Amino acid sequence: MLFWAGAVSPAGAQDSENLSNLATRFASLTAVTGYEQAAVDTLLRLLDGAGRDRGGNTRLQLGGGSGSARRLVVCPLDEPGYVVGHIREDGYLTLRRVPGPVPPLFDQQIEGHRVTIQGVKGSVPGVVAVRSIHLTRGREAPAEAPFSVDDAFVDVGAGSPAEVVRLGIRVLSPVTLTKRPHRYGQGLLAAPMAGRRTACAALLLAVRQSRLQAKLLPPVTVAFAVQHQLSHRGLATLGNTAGPFTETLLVDAVPGSPGRVTRSAAGDSVSWPRELGRVIQWGLPVKFAGTPVETVALADADALRAMMVRWIGGAE
Repeated sequence: MLFWAGAVSPAGAQDSENLSNLATRFASLTAVTGYEQAAVDTLLRLLDGAGRDRGGNTRLQLGGGSGSARRLVVCPLDEPGYVVGHIREDGYLTLRRVPGPVPPLFDQQIEGHRVTIQGVKGSVPGVVAVRSIHLTRGREAPAEAPFSVDDAFVDVGAGSPAEVVRLGIRVLSPVTLTKRPHRYGQGLLAAPMAGRRTACAALLLAVRQSRLQAKLLPPVTVAFAVQHQLSHRGLATLGNTAGPFTETLLVDAVPGSPGRVTRSAAGDSVSWPRELGRVIQWGLPVKFAGTPVETVALADADALRAMMVRWIGGAE
């Protein structure tokens, strides 16, 4: 079942948003695996005619011209992150990591840094506490294990559980490192998950451009998938509800030097749902992958956008 979005801004206003601005906007979103729906709400406002399927994916059907091939182009939305595990009597929060793979040193990235909690009343800023250097200075101590999520205590300025609840924070509220996308150099964008979010921005713009350039597109399903980090659950739902497909184009980020979008067939190491048909992957190269300063070249993203326009139109 597909639930359709409500009113959106005029198409002209949408198309005026360029890739650089849209990528920066997407890089600011929080979409922890299993908690992507706020990001999905944003996509529904930006993509006229899109709907939310029963798995939570954003989905849009394009075309209807000649050709019987059933094709899917999809970009994952989610990211590794945390949820509130417990609200302590002193007002501090403890965290639990959501299921799914994480990059090296992932927990260490939040030690002593600002985080954002997505509460029921909106975003709440917090900071992860560190050990007091005044109490440990000059003392010999055994070698300590690296910081982990079990060591994290989040201060949101509250002194009791009641104050935490008044902020709109509940157990299982999603938590991420605070997003501060930064554009620098010759068209570079740095942010956590910058590559994946920029790839999704390029897909959204490719869809808009395809609608403007062709009166009759070949049939294609466009989707932004949730729970990709969790055994590709969003993709499985797309295959079961909108498939079977003969071909699936998966666009995402891959570690590498900027300068060239990579193309590859799906590897044997991944068990893709058979309803997806032949899976091909286009990767947007990123430097410092999996870190808070993951960096993508916007020129590569624009090249990816142009490639997807051709693919959607049946030329790739």
